[in-house]
Amino acid sequence: MVSIMLHRLISLAATVVVASFGALSPAVAQTFPDRAIRLVVPFPAGGGTDLIARVLGAGLQPEIGQPIIIDNRPGAGTIIGTDAVAKAAPDGYTLVVATFANAANPSLKAKLPYDPLNGLTPVILLARSPNVLVVRKESPFKSVGDLVAHAKQKPGALNYASQGVGTSAHLAGELFNSLAGVQTTHVPYRGASQALNDLISGQVDMMFATSAAVASFLEAGNLRALGVTTSQRSPTHQNIPSVGEAGVAGYAAESWYGVYAPAGTPPAIVERLNAAINKVLQSQDFRKRTEPEGLVIAGGAPQVLDSYFKGEVARWKKAIADAGIKPE
Repeated sequence: MVSIMLHRLISLAATVVVASFGALSPAVAQTFPDRAIRLVVPFPAGGGTDLIARVLGAGLQPEIGQPIIIDNRPGAGTIIGTDAVAKAAPDGYTLVVATFANAANPSLKAKLPYDPLNGLTPVILLARSPNVLVVRKESPFKSVGDLVAHAKQKPGALNYASQGVGTSAHLAGELFNSLAGVQTTHVPYRGASQALNDLISGQVDMMFATSAAVASFLEAGNLRALGVTTSQRSPTHQNIPSVGEAGVAGYAAESWYGVYAPAGTPPAIVERLNAAINKVLQSQDFRKRTEPEGLVIAGGAPQVLDSYFKGEVARWKKAIADAGIKPE
C-alpha cells in the first residue's frame, strides 16, 4: 500500500512539474529576449555568409529590441562554430547561421563533436542561392566548354578554390569533376575572401563561389562568370547559363542559409525568433540588400528548414559517395 501511494505521489509531482513548464512557455516568450543575442557565423568576416548574417542582424535588432552580436568562429569546415552553439545553453541567446557545409559534414567526417541531426533546433530557412563558377577577368576560359576541354587535355593542371573543405564551393567542384569527367585540384582556404583574393591574383584558376560572395566582384568586372550551379538559370543571373545548360549534363548544386538554436530550446522561444526573422525576410530593406547577391528568400516555419536539411544530408551523402570521397 505504501509503495502504491508513493508511486502516485511521484506521478502527481511529475505531472505538476510538466504542467508548470507548459504554463511558463508563454511567459518565457513574452519576456524573451531581455539581453543581446549572439549570432555565430562559422566563417571569417567578409564572406557571403558573414554578409547575410550582418544584414539579418541589422534588421532583427529593431524587431526584437535587443542587440544582435555577430560572432565569427571559423574553422574545420563550420564545425568549430556549429559545435560552440550545439553546446551553448538552450535559451535562445546563442544561434548559428548554418550552410551547405552542415549538411555535407556528416558524410565527410567520420565523427562530429555534435549530433548533426539532433544537436540543433531548426529556427528558419533564410534563403537559397546558386553558386557561380567564376574565373579571373584575364582568364583564357570564356565558357564552361573551354574549361572542360582544357581540363581533359591536361588532367590535374587546373585547380579550384573554396572557402573550406565540405563547403558548397568544394563539393560543387567535386561534382563538376565527377559529371564532366575531368580532374581538377581542390585548394581549400579559411574563408571566401582569401580564396577570391587568390583567384583574382591568379594563384588559383577558378572557384564555384557563393553568389553572395562574388556579386560585387562580378559587378566591378574583376571576375568572369561562366555558369551557375543550379539546374536552371538563376532569376538574378539570367545572362549566365547553368553549368548543365553549358554542357555538363545533370549538374545541380545550390547554397543555402538557415538559423539554428541549441537542441532543447523552448518551442515558445523558437516561435518568437521564427516570427521575428520572417518579418525581417519580408522587409523591403532585407530584400533590397540581399536579392542582388542572388538569394531566393525562403522563410516559413522551422519545419521547412528541418525537412530541407534532411533532404540535403541524404542528397549529398550519395553525391559524396559517388565522387569517391572518403570520410576523414
